[in-house]
Amino acid sequence: MSAMGSTNRRISSHGLYWPMDLCNEGRFGVFCLLFGLSYYNAGMIWKPWTLFTVAVAGWMSQQQQEVIAYLREENKILREKLGRKRILLSIEQKRRLATKGKIIGRALLAQFGTLFSPDTILRWHRRLIARKYDGSGKRRPGPPPTKKNMIRDLVLRMARENDTWGYGRIYGELRGLGYDVHWQTVRRVMKDHGLLDDPDPEIKTSWKDFLRSHWESIAACDFFTLEAWTRAGLTRFLVLFVIELSTRRVKLVGIHHTPAEPWMLQQARNLTDAEDGFLKGKRVLIHDRDPLFTKKFQSILGSVGVRCLKMPKQSPNLNSYAEAWIQNAKREVFNRMIFFGEAHVRYVVEQYVEHFNLERPHKGLGHRRPVEPAEAPCRDGPVVCRERLGGLLKSYQREAA
Repeated sequence: MSAMGSTNRRISSHGLYWPMDLCNEGRFGVFCLLFGLSYYNAGMIWKPWTLFTVAVAGWMSQQQQEVIAYLREENKILREKLGRKRILLSIEQKRRLATKGKIIGRALLAQFGTLFSPDTILRWHRRLIARKYDGSGKRRPGPPPTKKNMIRDLVLRMARENDTWGYGRIYGELRGLGYDVHWQTVRRVMKDHGLLDDPDPEIKTSWKDFLRSHWESIAACDFFTLEAWTRAGLTRFLVLFVIELSTRRVKLVGIHHTPAEPWMLQQARNLTDAEDGFLKGKRVLIHDRDPLFTKKFQSILGSVGVRCLKMPKQSPNLNSYAEAWIQNAKREVFNRMIFFGEAHVRYVVEQYVEHFNLERPHKGLGHRRPVEPAEAPCRDGPVVCRERLGGLLKSYQREAA
């Protein structure tokens, strides 16, 4: 016993000897669990199955903690991706979360909940309980008013027995029988049961019909740019055009490399000319917020009854016909050519405008052209191809026999 009473061992109250370092650090329980030791009364007994059980339990606990940590991190990432957006759940999903959340309790929900706050889940649980005892769906409505049913039945009877009577005649009969009822009540009962055609049907106008009814008086204008090589180098030219919405007919207004207010005022006078002005008969001109559309420009157009309608900021879709024309022109011709001088730019644009108005069919017009020929096309004769700009623009027609 003297050897066991050395500084490395210590005698317990049960007469057992424990390592001093474990006793000093308070790790006796850990020592027993790790090495599968059990004690009773007078000694230690080795139990191998204890080591296996403890190892499996420890491994399962560690796995559960890792799974919980992963799920919490996954929920945090989901919340970061959603930002401030609300997560909309169905009633069944709320019920499932509320059932689980009530078991966990508010303290653990505050610690582990990432997507929903504890108050939200507990509120869902209270609503779940309230719905359980909610009997409003089983309530029966009270008895309907007797007079209301009587009037309705009498109106339907008179209408059924007298198919030529209208609500005015039936109303007069009811007044003669002593019933204090309004004629609109009789009319509503007959209308609800399909016994009366509505003499004042509600007329609804779609946006498509509304715009079409005003298209003949609406035009739109816009600028687009083309780069051309001149003696001064690469020069940008601004092209101003106007399109008629009803026929898609396009008018080339002018081309200039540095347009200013005097030039714009002259174009406004040309557009509103009493003889052949393109805006003759128009009431609205749609344009963007370009500073070239000055108040003086608008006043010249307003003097002949044309109102300038300025589009809001960053809304090219409100001038969709003009924007679509620019995209088509660039895709079909302008992006496939190199321009040399203003005269070349003017010639190409005029050729495309003429092709667009006279030769190019449009789906929005029923595959018709903006300007149809005065004479009907020939049905006989060989089909020939007409080319513009060296074959970039083509159209087909029959030669007269």
